[in-house]
Amino acid sequence: MTPILTALLCLGTLPKPTIWAEPGSVIPMETSVTLWCKGSLKAQKYVLYKDGYPETWEEQKPLEPKDKAKFPITDMTSVYAGRYHCYYESPTGWSEPSDQLELVVTGMHSKPSLSVLPSPIVPSGGNVTLQCGSWRGFNRFILMREVEGQPSWTRDSQRAPSGEFQALFPVGPVIPSLMWTFRCHGFYSNTPQVWSLPSDPLELLVSGVLGKPSLLTQQGPVVTSGQNLTLQCLSDVSYDRFALFKEGTSDLLQLHGRQTQAGFSGADFSLSPVKSSRGGQYTCYGGHNLSSQWSAPSDPLDILVTGQLSYTPSLRVHPGPTVAPGENVTLLCQSLSNVDTFLLSKDGAADASLRLRSKYRAGKYEAEFSMSPVTPAHGGTYRCYGSIKTSPYLLSYPSVPVEILVSGSFGHHGPPPTMSSPTAAPAQGPSWYLYVLIGASVAFILMLCLLILLLVRQQRRGKCRKSTGDADPEPKDRGLQDSSRPAAVAQEETLYAAVQDSWPEDGVKLDHWQNTQDEDPQVVTYAQATASDAPPDVTYAQLNHLTLRQKTSASSPSQSGEPPAEPSVYAALAIH
Repeated sequence: MTPILTALLCLGTLPKPTIWAEPGSVIPMETSVTLWCKGSLKAQKYVLYKDGYPETWEEQKPLEPKDKAKFPITDMTSVYAGRYHCYYESPTGWSEPSDQLELVVTGMHSKPSLSVLPSPIVPSGGNVTLQCGSWRGFNRFILMREVEGQPSWTRDSQRAPSGEFQALFPVGPVIPSLMWTFRCHGFYSNTPQVWSLPSDPLELLVSGVLGKPSLLTQQGPVVTSGQNLTLQCLSDVSYDRFALFKEGTSDLLQLHGRQTQAGFSGADFSLSPVKSSRGGQYTCYGGHNLSSQWSAPSDPLDILVTGQLSYTPSLRVHPGPTVAPGENVTLLCQSLSNVDTFLLSKDGAADASLRLRSKYRAGKYEAEFSMSPVTPAHGGTYRCYGSIKTSPYLLSYPSVPVEILVSGSFGHHGPPPTMSSPTAAPAQGPSWYLYVLIGASVAFILMLCLLILLLVRQQRRGKCRKSTGDADPEPKDRGLQDSSRPAAVAQEETLYAAVQDSWPEDGVKLDHWQNTQDEDPQVVTYAQATASDAPPDVTYAQLNHLTLRQKTSASSPSQSGEPPAEPSVYAALAIH
């Protein structure tokens, strides 16, 4: 202690002043700060002292109304870091010294890391441990809570087995009515007011207070390295912010919430491009601004990264890829490489893959995935992967896909897809809707062909009727026949007229016209028949080979050895 200061202490009889720093006592390097000393209205000057400095650090005249003075520092460096106190002088003497002010400069060393054990997600009333560490060999660490007026905690560092210097700070019980955001610094014991840069902030989330959101991904839980991946956290509660947490880490990614058109709030967390470190189990939370209260965690979502192990397993299906509902199916996944767990995934499924521990049989690692009884929901394309227990979220390359077709689920039996094997090509069987499309197309073509045939037949009938009417108009005697019959007769009468192409019957006169081209399918034969006894009713018959039912019969040789009769044409005529 200097002689001047000793004299002031001995003479000090006035009340002690108050000292403080603006904007605070922990100042980043190369920024400004102002120290204030407030005393009596009768003060004539104010004096500032710094511990370890032999002389008066600085003197200032009081500002109106003379009850205080300021000591500005325009560029904060380690020189200004230390402990300060102040006095004031009045006509009646010197005051007592003020309380001590510790002025700290930060940013003189690289920042430490701050993590939480076991997780930054803390249930209400729970306890956690914060760990501040650095490789720089700091002697001490200090933990600060980012709330004005809150105390700080200082711990001596310990060297961990890894060689890192670290200190542990127990925190709790954590209650939702307070904010729980922390930073830490490291420093050396010989310069306790010269701190490192602050660590990244760490916020504790007090969970379980509000309703849980949902965590989804459009890409599915099984992804490949390099592809894009977005995790979407959604809730029907209007949250202002969302947090994504990966199990086993202290990382907590936060985003501001947005409102969707469907009335939900949510946030999209991009994990693109996918790399091996993205594999893991994720949960998300919703919260409100200016509050430490957060929702309950969403259901966990596993992200599995394929192609991280060098082997490719095989996948077989028994008894076959095409099955009927109610049957039993077994998918067998095998590998020659060491596999701890096999995973079976279905294309398009949003839920996590099935996992089974491998068994070693006949020189292979394998697992059997059973489906019994099979339902239409089991239909789809399957792949299997292998993993090891030290990295359960990093998978092998996928097996060749196998498509299971449930035969009764779509009303038809499609061709079975190719079964997967270590050397087989991927199954490329068409999908069920392709079968439906092919069937509908074939039915349409058949209906179109039938319609065309009906139109052609109708057109030919019309031409034949027209040609018949032009060649042989109906005789006038037809009217005599009609008038000679009783009007009450409604029963059909059938008259059979036998017409021989070469020789007419006795008593029947035939007029036969034939087209000169016998090969022409349009040949028309006409026959006019009159009764030999000249009855009062005369019947005319026009026979058309295309429109009348024709029957050709060949008479068997008679017993007398006479040549067979000529073939006859019979026509059934309906008389009304």
